Amino acid sequence: MCVPNKKLNYMTKILDKINKPEDVKSLSVEEMYALSSEIRTLMIDTISKTGGHLAPNLGVVEMTVALLACFDLSEDKLLWDVGHQTYVYKILTERKDRIGTIRQYKGLSGFQKRCESKYDLFGAGHAGTALSAGLGVAVERDLSGRKEEVVAIVGDAALCNGISLEALNSIATTTKKFIIVLNDNEMSICENVGSFSRYLGALLASSKYNKVKSRAEDAAKSMKMGRFRKIYYKVEESVKNFFLGSSFFEELGIRYIGPVDGHDISALIEAFESAKKWDRPIVIHVATEKGRGFKPAEVAPENWHGASPGFDIVTGEYAKKSSGISYSQAFGNALCELARENDDVVAITAAMASGTGLMDFSKEFPKRFFDVGICEGHGAVFAAGLASQGKIPVFAVYSTFAQRLIDCVYHDICLQKLKVIFCLDRAGVVGDDGPTHHGVFDIPMFKTVPGLTIMQPANEFELKQMLRLATEISGSSVLRYPRGVIGDVEIADDAVEYGKAQVIKKGSKQQIWAIGDMVELAVDLAEKLNEKGIEAGVVNARFIKPLDTELLTKQIADADRIITLENGALTGGFGESIEVEVGKHNSTMSVSKYGWPDEFIEHGPIDKLKEIHGLTVDSILKDIL
Repeated sequence: MCVPNKKLNYMTKILDKINKPEDVKSLSVEEMYALSSEIRTLMIDTISKTGGHLAPNLGVVEMTVALLACFDLSEDKLLWDVGHQTYVYKILTERKDRIGTIRQYKGLSGFQKRCESKYDLFGAGHAGTALSAGLGVAVERDLSGRKEEVVAIVGDAALCNGISLEALNSIATTTKKFIIVLNDNEMSICENVGSFSRYLGALLASSKYNKVKSRAEDAAKSMKMGRFRKIYYKVEESVKNFFLGSSFFEELGIRYIGPVDGHDISALIEAFESAKKWDRPIVIHVATEKGRGFKPAEVAPENWHGASPGFDIVTGEYAKKSSGISYSQAFGNALCELARENDDVVAITAAMASGTGLMDFSKEFPKRFFDVGICEGHGAVFAAGLASQGKIPVFAVYSTFAQRLIDCVYHDICLQKLKVIFCLDRAGVVGDDGPTHHGVFDIPMFKTVPGLTIMQPANEFELKQMLRLATEISGSSVLRYPRGVIGDVEIADDAVEYGKAQVIKKGSKQQIWAIGDMVELAVDLAEKLNEKGIEAGVVNARFIKPLDTELLTKQIADADRIITLENGALTGGFGESIEVEVGKHNSTMSVSKYGWPDEFIEHGPIDKLKEIHGLTVDSILKDIL
């Protein structure tokens, strides 16, 4: 355990000597363990201040150290899947002095980022990409006649992703030299699900095989391992096949080594060095403990996948908790209420049960809850199959990950006029996780799908009403809402009527149309305009598709300007729909659109990002005046 009972040990005698990746190679194994302890101490202290992905990084410390001890980053190529487990890698690749800026505005990204460092070969925020990208890197090497190693470090949850499985199908027939390090902590954010997870678990848990393997390792260590390494692994393969049968990877033409203790640096180095000797693709199955070295994360790793800043570095307790109910919690409560009334309602998530507010549903309705793992496309088509037989599937997924299922929405759901309800959590800018996780593109993507209804609530009442409405109307629906606590904007709880907006405040020459969490900003903006003698109306649009064209047409006839506010991309977004409708009337009126520009938004505090991009009352007021 690297964290003492009372306080952290801030001594970094070994880490102070590591200024570049190759410095790790000069350390003894004992020094590598000391380095691992120092890194854990640094990470816990840092993330307690900045927030970030704590448990995943605590689990890969020894593995990362061993990787840098075995591979030469001046030539060899390392790709990580996914990038949130690379904090240790960042510390050891010339970024330790900046680790305190991680996920801070203009600081280090919480993920790999090609423009951040020459050591970040391939960016990764969504899971399942490293095998395909790594294979591309390996093939370029082969075509160029070089011999460097290409290593893809892949989490067990990412391995079941469709892109990963497609890559596995191609690797052995495409290249002879490719190393896969399978980091198996039996977790994604929540506990892993599915047959592939059970298969990997069987490899980890076979007591007879592991007992024989352990004895063989002890015997091998008593000899000069370098000389007998290949012989040892050939014997190990025979033993493994006897107890477990031929592995899935072997059937695909990929040599399998493992399981290897992911916290045993000597064993890791032996496995990595052996992999470099083989002239065929190879997977090294590494067993790690998510949250290792921080007791609260070891006990409940799912709660520490992503940690907020401000926790006590000994107890893991937070000084204060945010008040109010989050959109995710409100959604989960509303869905449970609907499920009690309607047995046809089922819930689907893609490894995000806790993040999307579905934990209570999974406990109350276990037979009607389905976690498909990090397989969003499969989840969407699975939902289509359920819908084709009369069920009402509700698929809760982060907006950024919904980008991966859009083809299925077109082809398998809406084309067949099936009823699937997509609840897009984290819609809009999410802050410190940055551009790979901002959910700003869902409106442009989904808006073009014929027959798809898109709604956004401004408060808990509307969220409940819209979710219920989605179960009653024909066709599929998208319900989007942002990260965090629901705002306290005061609006009337008028019943949500299909395709109809809500007039919050009547105005004359200026009309502000806002959706969801931007309604509060619209109300504040209207008050500021009124102080300037400009009577501005406020409309809570509620529906992005279909628009309330009846109300809009009336306002076009009288108003001089329509102002639109959205927590989404302006290009192809809600404001553009308003602008198109205004254009149909040959109106000369002005449409002023406010949202996120046509660029990838950097990471940083949401309020800071809004200030930079002109999404504050003062900025918009100045622009309008």
